[in-house]
Amino acid sequence: MCLYFVDNRVIKDSEDKRNNLFQSFSLFKINATEERDQLQTRYNNLTKERDQLQTERVFLSERLSNLKQTCPAGWQKFESSWYFLSTETKTWKGSREDCLERGADLVIINSEKEQEFLFNLNKGVWIGLTDSVTEGTWKWVDGTPLTTPRFWSPNQPDNGDGKPEYGEEDCVQIQKDQSPLEAWNDISCRSKLNWVCEKVL
Repeated sequence: MCLYFVDNRVIKDSEDKRNNLFQSFSLFKINATEERDQLQTRYNNLTKERDQLQTERVFLSERLSNLKQTCPAGWQKFESSWYFLSTETKTWKGSREDCLERGADLVIINSEKEQEFLFNLNKGVWIGLTDSVTEGTWKWVDGTPLTTPRFWSPNQPDNGDGKPEYGEEDCVQIQKDQSPLEAWNDISCRSKLNWVCEKVL
């Protein structure tokens, strides 16, 4: 009788352990399944978001490409910039203010090709170069110093060559009576000339 009782206890303990293990396994399986489903949902959402971003990127790239190819009225495209040639004349300061109102600035020349392009517009024009802050220290309108290339006319810049009637010559024009790569001349900023605005794409 005692042996039977002990066997029953052993069997019951074994069944309890088995049931506990089964419950633990079932709970683990449920948690693992929920976590898997959550990860799958997150993966699906990220995939959808990635696809949407890819679609937007393609759309924006196409739009940017179209904008680069289509110049606003009165502007013309050369390499990676748009250029606006004025039909009226203003001082250097007035010319720059006009460019800024157009979302641009007076042109900054970075290459021989760009210089030749501007020269071939067939007008003497203001460019975005001045030494009005410090005499002899030429800077572009974006604050960068003039290094190379330089396309000064012979004997220029001369700051009026010391002649009072010319005054201080702190701004730069492209002259039409020179060769394309020797066409810069410093002149009084109060002079009135045509000008060229540049908007970099």
